Amino acid sequence: MDDIVRQAIAKWPHVPHCYGWLGLDARGGWYMRDDRVQAQGPFRQAKGSLLRHEKLIEFIHRNYERDAQGQWFFQNGPQRVYVELEVAPLVWRLGADGSVEAHTGRAAQVRGCYLDELGHLYLDSDIGFGLVHSLDMGLAAEAVESGRWKPEAVESQALPARFGFVRSPGETRAG
Repeated sequence: MDDIVRQAIAKWPHVPHCYGWLGLDARGGWYMRDDRVQAQGPFRQAKGSLLRHEKLIEFIHRNYERDAQGQWFFQNGPQRVYVELEVAPLVWRLGADGSVEAHTGRAAQVRGCYLDELGHLYLDSDIGFGLVHSLDMGLAAEAVESGRWKPEAVESQALPARFGFVRSPGETRAG
């Protein structure tokens, strides 16, 4: 987390959380969702506007975390902006050298590999759970064929409970 964000939290500790305004898609793209978009339905139906500003995206990546309930958020100064997830909290990019990196740029060590009924491949790692990016499925297939990864069958609906994440934090909040 950026130092300036920590300072803002200390200065304004009681800023209300924000829900529904930011989404992460299955390819690692960030979407802003204003009131009009949110009224059109959940993130999977109405994504909003794709963020393209590189510095803003880098800021989000540096300040993207999860809380104790498995809800992922972007700490925007003193305010937590909870993230709507299309599929999973992380999107994995694979390197030809066998490296695995989250869409945020953080390197990860794979602990498990999972394949759902839709053919989506997921990895559990030391930094969290995520979906392998569709452009990297060739590299993923090589990892499976070489025996480095052994996919376990899993139902997509069971993923949040099994791996401790919340796809839509706004749906679970009280009040």
